[in-house]
Amino acid sequence: MTAVDPRLAGRSVHVKVPATTANLGPGFDTLGLALSVYDELEVTVRQAPGATVDVRGVGAGEVSTDDTNLVVRAIRHTFDHYELPMPGLDLVANNVIPHGRGMGSSGAAIVAGVMAAKGLLAGIVDLDSDALLARATELEGHPDNVAPALFGGLTIAWVTPEGPQHKRLTVHRGVSLLVCVPESSTMSTALARSLQPESVPHQDAIFNVSRSALLIAALIQSPELLHAATEDRLHQSYRASAMPETDALIQLLRTAGFAAVVSGAGPSILVLCSDPAQRLKAAELVRSHATTPWESHMLAVDFKGATVIERPADAAA
Repeated sequence: MTAVDPRLAGRSVHVKVPATTANLGPGFDTLGLALSVYDELEVTVRQAPGATVDVRGVGAGEVSTDDTNLVVRAIRHTFDHYELPMPGLDLVANNVIPHGRGMGSSGAAIVAGVMAAKGLLAGIVDLDSDALLARATELEGHPDNVAPALFGGLTIAWVTPEGPQHKRLTVHRGVSLLVCVPESSTMSTALARSLQPESVPHQDAIFNVSRSALLIAALIQSPELLHAATEDRLHQSYRASAMPETDALIQLLRTAGFAAVVSGAGPSILVLCSDPAQRLKAAELVRSHATTPWESHMLAVDFKGATVIERPADAAA
């Protein structure tokens, strides 16, 4: 049995990560919002090698509970990057974020693992915000979900030769969020991406550039522009056939004046409202017209992002 690095022996961390919604209509693979729904994780170093995961809540009995678990893979990826052996770990995952619904569950799992590694390696390796985003993006493949999960608020994410970058912005206090989640249907991000063409018409690209710029202004300064700012021609129409009820409800909501878009890859719906009363009307519209069960969640923007609390060996004992 390989001895645990004495600097890690007995360490324990608590991690909290928000759900996210990406794209926000026109901001495909670029814009993301952190949501007030959270997965929480306890990680404790043990002497025995390998990892065990106790999954509670969403995903219990479904996701893997050994070294192949996505959270464990994210921890190992971070340790490997710094050429450090990952110790044996016991994890307890308390999951609330729905899986496969377009609320960033895989991004949250990756961020939870990276943040757990940050806490476990405190005093050994300093993972700053750039390093956290880089490690998470390496696993996720794109930064639009992991950036808001890490840093909270509204994030603009982009990739440079030096790695992923982000800018965090504060959302106008008049913006209220509604996320409508279908109880039974899910959507694979890989499937959603496969439905998009390799290229789009020039005019469609121009259309989305203008709407993305307008959406930033609407979210941070002028919520009354949200309906016009959430128009999209790059991805939602191509994916509509894979989630017909989502598409039908979005068209219904938008016709009624609500800034409704697909949340992430779907099939959940995000409605960006300019006042809280709008959320009740939008939720009732979904309830009265949906042909399958949906849950409506009145949410706030999370402004903190992921957090980690470190407990040294003597406190964990």
